[in-house]
Amino acid sequence: MSGLRVETYFRQIEKIIEACPVIQLSNVTYEKRGTHEGFIRGELCFVDGSTFYLREFVDVEITTDRLMYAYQFINSSQILVFRYDNTGHHKKLGLSTYPHHKHDGVETRVIPSVAPDLATVLQEIESLIQLP
Repeated sequence: MSGLRVETYFRQIEKIIEACPVIQLSNVTYEKRGTHEGFIRGELCFVDGSTFYLREFVDVEITTDRLMYAYQFINSSQILVFRYDNTGHHKKLGLSTYPHHKHDGVETRVIPSVAPDLATVLQEIESLIQLP
């Protein structure tokens, strides 16, 4: 995906969201910040009442580089299931994947994690959603 215009990346994200069969409602905004840079912010609501919040700041000039990302999944009871992000506030934990990490189930439980892409995170959510 090198050398893309940011609009092309935005379309790829839209297609990933459209392809997820458990999404009931999507509210995502795309803000172009230059030829190759952009900010994505959104909320996805799933068929079981759970919600996913996403933020990405990307630069796609040479490679697709997510300079900032946060993917947060909340169940229908408004309890955190997980959040992936690359905020550098957990350096003291000595995570092997720093600054990339995952909050697993509770805000204070932080584990090493590679930087997942949106498609991978949506697949994880899809595997967790139990349809009625």
